[in-house]
Amino acid sequence: MIDKKIGYSFKDRKLLTTALTHPSKSKDNYQRLEFLGDSILNFLVGEFLFKHCDKQEGELTILRSHYVSENHLAKCFDEMGLAGDVVLGKSMNNELTPAIKGDIVESIIAGIYLDSNMETARKFVISKLHVEGFESAEDDNYKSQLQELVQANFKCTMKYETKKVEDYFEAKFFMDEDLIATGYGKDKTKAEQNCAYVAINKLFTE
Repeated sequence: MIDKKIGYSFKDRKLLTTALTHPSKSKDNYQRLEFLGDSILNFLVGEFLFKHCDKQEGELTILRSHYVSENHLAKCFDEMGLAGDVVLGKSMNNELTPAIKGDIVESIIAGIYLDSNMETARKFVISKLHVEGFESAEDDNYKSQLQELVQANFKCTMKYETKKVEDYFEAKFFMDEDLIATGYGKDKTKAEQNCAYVAINKLFTE
């Protein structure tokens, strides 16, 4: 039963149904809840890290981005085993992308908050998203991290320009027309990940 999976029993079951319903299925879907849940999630993770982690602002921002990232939320969604509870329209062919999984986790957070209170939502976030393990948190998908951070802190376009140079690849990351960072690797993916790592440190930790 889903109550056991998420560790919370909804009093208003309609809230739970809405949180699990994709826009392809109904106009009464999770989008509004996801909007609220995104804000609650960012606040609660930020609050916890502020209280329990002594890193400086830039490093805290990077660490928070890990816990609110699409990849991390999708992993937590899978850990809770929620795939069979999502209501999708036929056009989706039962395909749950990481983005949908992340949206549903955020929607559930908002639903719990509305159905109870912030403290209950806080317990869900800390427990189900494993925020207490921040000291050993590792996320080497730097491109994903960089995207989350830039979208949250800047209003600009982002792009990579990657080319092969002799026996390696060179990647350049731009915000609007400004060159932010350059990275190198044995293949295109590695070069862009290294480039994103350099950009994160330049933009958020220096």
